[in-house]
Amino acid sequence: MTGALPDSSLVHVLVIAAATAFIWLGSGWLEEAAETLSGYYGLPEVVQGSIVVAVGSSFPELVSVLVTALTGVFDMGVGALVGSAIFNVLVIPAAAGLGGEDELEANRAIVYKEAQFYMLAVSALVVTFALAVIYFPVSTDPIVGTLPRSLAVIPLALYGLYLFIQYQDVDDAAMDRVREGIDIRREWAKLGGGLAVIVVTVERLVASVESLGVTFGVPEFLAGVTVVAAATSLPDTLVSVRTARENRGTTSLGNVLGSNTFDLLVAIPLGVLIVGEVAVNFSTAVPMLGVLTVATVLLFVTLRTSLALNERESYALLAAYGLFVAWVVAESVGVTSVLKGV
Repeated sequence: MTGALPDSSLVHVLVIAAATAFIWLGSGWLEEAAETLSGYYGLPEVVQGSIVVAVGSSFPELVSVLVTALTGVFDMGVGALVGSAIFNVLVIPAAAGLGGEDELEANRAIVYKEAQFYMLAVSALVVTFALAVIYFPVSTDPIVGTLPRSLAVIPLALYGLYLFIQYQDVDDAAMDRVREGIDIRREWAKLGGGLAVIVVTVERLVASVESLGVTFGVPEFLAGVTVVAAATSLPDTLVSVRTARENRGTTSLGNVLGSNTFDLLVAIPLGVLIVGEVAVNFSTAVPMLGVLTVATVLLFVTLRTSLALNERESYALLAAYGLFVAWVVAESVGVTSVLKGV
């Protein structure tokens, strides 16, 4: 498709606009099918958001990591994924909080299970990268190590524990199943169709964003952790805002945290398992994961204050993301040098 279209800025802007419309359509199918299927199988709202919707809306990030792993630029994929995770925990809850009529409601399951398990996922990924540079070193300045398949199974095993916990919650909830008048094949087809639309259109969207970045001289790192990250997070944003408007804050927040857990514990190691081994720049990855940890703690604190996200707290999260973007710009132009090997 890329070769059939002229390589001009106007065309790329039009592609971005069209892709955004199709992503909105696909995310609608995904959210509607996920809600129906969750009722059919008796899944609680938090499981619906953190597993069914989250895995589906995380497919763009998964595709981007696999592509970068196969093309030998895995660091770019990790950077974009971590940037996407930071966008998810700061911008998406804020957008959902401001987009709904009332405060974005949370509950103790979101605060004490989802948020804390997500911080455990970040820690597990840091440990995995540390083991890579300790046992499979490549260079010391910047600190780079090789991540083989044997280490990639560590975060995947932790995600297995996450699924087990969610499965136990389904049994504990013992919710009534809504099966009357539901065509289960049609709903699974709608879910698959939504995923297909999201994956295809996000790939086009990211390609056009990257082309515009090259045209206007935006550094690759800056484009990856901000623009590309935001582009791949668009389905999560649309789904979360949509569910927030329906006063389903638990599903909205579960989607955010569940998507990030999936990205860190599944998307990154799956790319390693397919390729065999990849080089990891520890000097870049760990400071970024540190920022992600701070962002997650900020979300955790704002949610715990009253088990809801109000307008003032939403603007505080947006301001924190603005500071993150300013720091990334400073890194890109050489004003700061926290990240090595960028």
